[in-house]
Amino acid sequence: MRLKLMAMMGMVVGLGAASSAALADPKDYRFEAVESQVAVSPTATVAVRLIHLPDGKPVAGAIIFQPRMEMPMGNMAPMPTKVAPGTPDGKGIYPFTADIGMAGPWTLTVSAKVQGETTTISGSVPFVAATVAHSSADHKH
Repeated sequence: MRLKLMAMMGMVVGLGAASSAALADPKDYRFEAVESQVAVSPTATVAVRLIHLPDGKPVAGAIIFQPRMEMPMGNMAPMPTKVAPGTPDGKGIYPFTADIGMAGPWTLTVSAKVQGETTTISGSVPFVAATVAHSSADHKH
């Protein structure tokens, strides 16, 4: 009898855990910029952190896909640029290399699959690109 009771309790606990995972919401996650300022460069590094909002912790091990980097152009269509994913750090930071050819605002839109979640997480992260200022000490005459 005791064995049956323990088996039934295990099933109830298992069902409870499965249903709580199924109830997780993509709105429980957010992508945020590691550094919101980036340099104008054909190989600019932009990095995002995926955060699980209920506990505030970074999410490592997500599968990142469909990155798109664009510069908003007012009343015109946004200007896209090349962007390629880098190697994640294993602590919830996901880097990308982008061809940032102009100073101003840029937006990285990305999607992710998180282990245990049934839906895709998507988000947009704003960045500001600026040209790197050279001091007079950089120029030797």
